[in-house]
Amino acid sequence: MGGGGGCDVAKPVAAMVVIQVMSAGVNIFYKLAVSDGMDMRVLVAYRYLFASAFLAPLAYFIERKKRTKLTWRVLVISFICGLTGGSLAQNLYISGMKLTSATFASATTNLIPGVTFVLALIFRYERLAIRASSGQAKVAGTLLGVAGAMLLTFYKGADITPWHSHVNLVASSGASAAAHHQPPVLEADANRVVGSLLCISSCVFYALWLILQAKLSKDYPFHYSSTALMCVMSTLQSVAFALCTHRDVAQWRLGLDVRLLSVAYSGVLASGVMLVVLSWCVKKRGPLFASVFNPLMLLVVAVLSSLLLGEKLYLGSALGAVLIVVGLYAVLWGKGHEADNEVTTKVSELPLPIVTTDGDDDDDGTRGATVNVVVVQQAKTSDHDSSKQQRTTTTR
Repeated sequence: MGGGGGCDVAKPVAAMVVIQVMSAGVNIFYKLAVSDGMDMRVLVAYRYLFASAFLAPLAYFIERKKRTKLTWRVLVISFICGLTGGSLAQNLYISGMKLTSATFASATTNLIPGVTFVLALIFRYERLAIRASSGQAKVAGTLLGVAGAMLLTFYKGADITPWHSHVNLVASSGASAAAHHQPPVLEADANRVVGSLLCISSCVFYALWLILQAKLSKDYPFHYSSTALMCVMSTLQSVAFALCTHRDVAQWRLGLDVRLLSVAYSGVLASGVMLVVLSWCVKKRGPLFASVFNPLMLLVVAVLSSLLLGEKLYLGSALGAVLIVVGLYAVLWGKGHEADNEVTTKVSELPLPIVTTDGDDDDDGTRGATVNVVVVQQAKTSDHDSSKQQRTTTTR
């Protein structure tokens, strides 16, 4: 890519890397909140409540002069976005995690790029073009990213930790995380099937949200306002769901502890700042571009868990990281190659100048050349227009 194309790609890439680092931080705080005994449904409700409180005034002051009037269509799409990408996806995920395991639930999130790719093809946000090198790169890169994340999760291998950290935030919290992460019904096959379906459903809804977000960005291109509206919808839905399933008042109390820190981080940064940046990336580069970075989160989680939670790095993590990086590069190359082809196609449709000369006799008997430039439009023209242009540009 030449010119400003590299900068146009570099900004969304850098933004998506930051988003995955933030998402990895959410997983760390989730572990800390669970180890402290906090109910995850209440955490999800507080997460979007804090996000709404942060984004609503920000959206009002930043976009108050250019924001258009809300329509029922935008409200409905925002409600569905809040349901698919917020309350429903998050609650399905944590419900599936309780019936299976945290490892399996994290592994299922690697299905998001593949599901998003299929949905993007169905809704015509992406083109397969399997015979083109760009289409083959996108398919291969998506599969490599999923395979790398699966390898990172399920294959352990030898211990290759390059550092020895003595920090363990979970152990220092004074609670047993194992009791929360491993429910007593984990070994039941029926519950495993149900838990697996819940986790997979969460991935499908999140992928659907990426598609809907692309639609919302076109209908209502105000990132702060649309994200704030989505968070408000997710808050109402999550609070209603939490109250219906868990009415213990003690679970809703927040003190100056890890629960408040987890809620503030996941709400303000992960659901506030991150969703604004993510919606911008979806608008700029499409839903598939945003989804292929999702496996990168597992790599960041592995590193942060080793540094902060006393966990170790293994050979499977290193091999999986290599596949993830190669997969990401392949998809980015495919997207960039497609963008270059689109630019080339648009340039080829521009009017082309044809130079003709008119010969005139000068006083000394020589012929002088007068240059005429005639523009021929390469757009769709009729046979009559083409013949007329041909007669106009004939050299006299």
